[in-house]
Amino acid sequence: MNCRFTTAAAGILAVGLVASYAFASGAPPAQKKHTSSNRAKTPSSPSLEEQIQALRNELQSQIDSLKNELATKDEQLKQAQQSAAAAQAAAAKAEAAAQSQQQTLTENKDAVTALQSSVNSLKGTQATLATTVTNTSKVASRIREEIGNPDSIHFKGITISPTGSFLAAETDYRSGATGGGLNTAFTAIPLQHSDDAQISEFGGTGRQSRVAVRATGQLKNMVLTGYYEMDWLGTGITSNNNQSNSYVLRQRQLWADAKLIDGWDFSGGQGWSLAAETTQGLTRGTEILPATIDPQYEAGFVWTRQYSFRVSKNIGKAFFMGISAENAQTLNPAGTNLPTNFLEGSAGNGGGLYNPTANYSFNLAPDMIAKIAVEPGWGHWELFGISRFFRDRVYPNAPASSAGAYNDTTVVGGVGGGFRGPLFGNRVSIGLKGLWGQGMGRYGSSTIADVTLRPDGQLAPLRAFSALSTVELNPTARLNVYLNYGGDYVYRRYFGNEGYGSPLTNMSGCNTQPVPGTGATNGAVGYSPNAPPNCGGNNKDVQEFTAGYWFYFYKGPKGGLRQGIQYSHFRRDLWSGAGGPSNPGGGAFGTDDTLFTSFRYYLP
Repeated sequence: MNCRFTTAAAGILAVGLVASYAFASGAPPAQKKHTSSNRAKTPSSPSLEEQIQALRNELQSQIDSLKNELATKDEQLKQAQQSAAAAQAAAAKAEAAAQSQQQTLTENKDAVTALQSSVNSLKGTQATLATTVTNTSKVASRIREEIGNPDSIHFKGITISPTGSFLAAETDYRSGATGGGLNTAFTAIPLQHSDDAQISEFGGTGRQSRVAVRATGQLKNMVLTGYYEMDWLGTGITSNNNQSNSYVLRQRQLWADAKLIDGWDFSGGQGWSLAAETTQGLTRGTEILPATIDPQYEAGFVWTRQYSFRVSKNIGKAFFMGISAENAQTLNPAGTNLPTNFLEGSAGNGGGLYNPTANYSFNLAPDMIAKIAVEPGWGHWELFGISRFFRDRVYPNAPASSAGAYNDTTVVGGVGGGFRGPLFGNRVSIGLKGLWGQGMGRYGSSTIADVTLRPDGQLAPLRAFSALSTVELNPTARLNVYLNYGGDYVYRRYFGNEGYGSPLTNMSGCNTQPVPGTGATNGAVGYSPNAPPNCGGNNKDVQEFTAGYWFYFYKGPKGGLRQGIQYSHFRRDLWSGAGGPSNPGGGAFGTDDTLFTSFRYYLP
């Protein structure tokens, strides 16, 4: 600022000097002085020094003015700088305050976000808590319901259920008497000219009432199941119908099972044979039986209920395979004119807990059964094979001595299969099953015969087949209507007039009703045998047609009240033999018409 002021002052001084010089050089010449004493005197002009001095004074005045202005401006600038500094400080302070406010705002925003999140979480927790409270209330209500009305009993982590138990009041009426009660002895269907065919019979009983208990334990990798099932269709030495109708408990099923999550299944005990039809793979306890009232089920039905140890495997959800070792029993050798020089079994030894009135074979090995099942999307399909091992001891020199006695063993087999599937939205179910092979009579419901004997006493297995067809209708959830037709058939095997079904057997008396004999003491009229004399033919087949229904009056959480009626027509045929005047065809048969009724209450 001072430099600029000095430069300006120098400039002004130079201009002043130049102007003064020009004014001095261009001045007009001096006029002559008049000496007249009367003329007035003219004032003299300022001198150069005076002009310079005046200029200096003026310049000094301007300089002072400029200095004053400069000082003023410097003061203003200083004030402005101070104001700027103050403003800058204020701005910095404001910026710091703004930053602080922004930080506070950010913190507040974060706090608001956190608070909102907490509120949302609290709302979710409240909703979850409300749901939990609701669910807890439902669980508590269910627990109260289960305590008050339990579906099962829980004992140390095990679930115990009586489902499958029922109380039954049942009757049977037969056009021809069999003397067998509710259970039909198929091979005892009376021949048409026998005494029993001429008289009917009626019976009523509650013996088929059943007690079932299932215990289930859930582990991490398997499910353990124990099952016990019994009824009163057994008989003791003192059992009769005279007054109290006291019949003993009978074991139906007693087995244990371990089912692994990888599909392996191990089970053992008394239960249905692997040859019996199942509905869920090969799982024990899912067997499907004919819907009959008759405890012997249906002619042609393939089954046993005995000890077995079974191993099965689920391969995926549609293919199953298993193998079972099962208790063996050879039915007594059947036929006509059989030799007696053999030992195949004996009556039970009471001390050994066997029934002294029943025969028990001396088995070489258990029956072996292998089975596969497929569930391709429609129905359940099965294919199985059975191997059996028959043995007896032959005495070729009997009765003179036991020299040369030996054990004779025969291995036989059979093959079976079947299917069952739904139609029309499960309102109709159809099924067909059968078994064919040697020595398979025991697995047919009629238990016709397994073996006969050769003339030397060796066992000769009999070929047989069993088949059963089924149609079931379920028009409503309460009504089941069933139609069955099945039969068991055994082939001839004879050696001259010995063996099974020999055509040389005397059948001349089959078409003649026997008359009472007179063999009793004191001249009393004696009792004639049931079968006509001279009618010794062997069973050829037993056929049965059945129609029946079951109707639930009530089925719900309190159990089930069920009523059923079954009608069955039986026909039993003998192999033909040598005829006579009364029986020129040589054959014989018997029929029976039976009506069953049932009224049952099932536990839920």
